[in-house]
Amino acid sequence: MTQPFLPLCRPAVDDKDIQSVVEVLKSGWITTGPKNAQLEQQITDYTKSDHAVALSSATAGMHLVLLALGIGPGDEVITPSLTWVSTINMITLVGAKPVFVDVDPETLMTNAELIEPLITDKTKLIIPVHYAGGSLDLDPIYALGERYNITIVEDAAHALGTQYKGQPIGQRGTCLFSLHAIKNVTTAEGGILTTHNAELAEKVRRLKFHGLGVDAFDRETQGRSPQAEVIEPGFKYNMPDICAVLALGQLERIESITAKRTALAMAYRNSLSQIAGIRPLGIAEHDHKHCWHLLIIRVDENVCGKNRDDLIAELKEKGIGAGIHFKACHTQKYYRDNYAEKFGAINPNLENTERNSSQICSLPLFPDMTMEDVERVVNAVSEIIG
Repeated sequence: MTQPFLPLCRPAVDDKDIQSVVEVLKSGWITTGPKNAQLEQQITDYTKSDHAVALSSATAGMHLVLLALGIGPGDEVITPSLTWVSTINMITLVGAKPVFVDVDPETLMTNAELIEPLITDKTKLIIPVHYAGGSLDLDPIYALGERYNITIVEDAAHALGTQYKGQPIGQRGTCLFSLHAIKNVTTAEGGILTTHNAELAEKVRRLKFHGLGVDAFDRETQGRSPQAEVIEPGFKYNMPDICAVLALGQLERIESITAKRTALAMAYRNSLSQIAGIRPLGIAEHDHKHCWHLLIIRVDENVCGKNRDDLIAELKEKGIGAGIHFKACHTQKYYRDNYAEKFGAINPNLENTERNSSQICSLPLFPDMTMEDVERVVNAVSEIIG
C-alpha cells in the first residue's frame, strides 16, 4: 500500500483554531480589528517587548522598518546572503546597498567577528538572522552596534519560541517575526514587529495603513476615526482579523508545539548522524533554546555520491517533501547579474555561505508528525544514499 505524501510542513492548526476563524467570519469584522489588537498584546507579553505591530508579512515589516529608519541611497546594510531573498530585495528597493556577510560553517548564523570587518562609515544598519530556530549570539552583535553607533534589527522570521540566555527572542531589541504558513506559529500570511522603540513602532503602524494618523483599528474608538488624515504617504500592509485570530490559540500552545518539534528533531539528528555524507546543522554553543523551525541537513556529494538536488528529487518519488532554505541571495540571477554594476564587488569571503547553500536540504518537520514518520524519512534518505 502506498503511503500518503509526507509534506515538508503542516501548520499546527486544531479544531479550536478553525472555530475561532469561523467566529470572526460570523462577527462581520474580518479585516483589521480587535483580533489584531489581541495578537499584538499577546506577542508583546510573550516576547517581553514594549510594542508589537501586526503586518501582512514579515517582508512588509522589513520594508517599513527600513523606511522608518531612513535607510536609503548611499547607505549600507550588513546582512547574510544565506537568508530569504525578501530582505535583500527590500534593502535594494529602498536604494541602499546590501553588504553580504558570511556565516559560521556549522550553525549557518553570522557573528560579530564576521560582521566587524565589513563596517564602513556608510554602514547604517545590521540585520543578523536567527536561523532555522536557533539563536544568534546576540551580546557581541549588540556590543558592536553600540561601539559603532549602528542600529541592529534582528531577522527573527524563524525564531518565535527561541530563547537567548533565558530570555525570548524579541526581548532584547527590534525584531521581525514571520507568521507565514510554514512557521511554528502562523496566520497563513503575516508578520509582526516587536520593539522597545516607541517612535519606530508608531511610524511603522502609520506607514502600514496609508500613512494615516490612526491605525486601521483604534483601540479607543473600536474602529477607525472617519476624520483620520494622511500624515505621510503609506502602504496597505495591515493584517486581517481572519488571519490574526488563527495565531492566538497557537501562541497559547507554543511551548507544547516547541516540545514536539524538539523531540522529533532529536530523533532525526540521532539517526541521520549515522548516515555517511549526511550532516545535520551544528547547534550553537552559547546559551539558548532552539525552537526547531526547520530540520536541515547538509548533503556531501563527495562522501555519499549523491548531490542535494538528487536527494530532494528522489525523496519526492518516495512521497516525501523536502526543501532548500536557502539559495544564497548573491547567487540569485538578479544579484548575480546586477550587483557589481550597482554596488561594486561582492564580499569575496563567503566560502561558508556558498558551500552550504549548495548542500542544505530541509526535511519534513511539524508537530503532527510521528516518530514513525521520522523513521520513514531517515530510511528513505538511507536507501537513496545507499
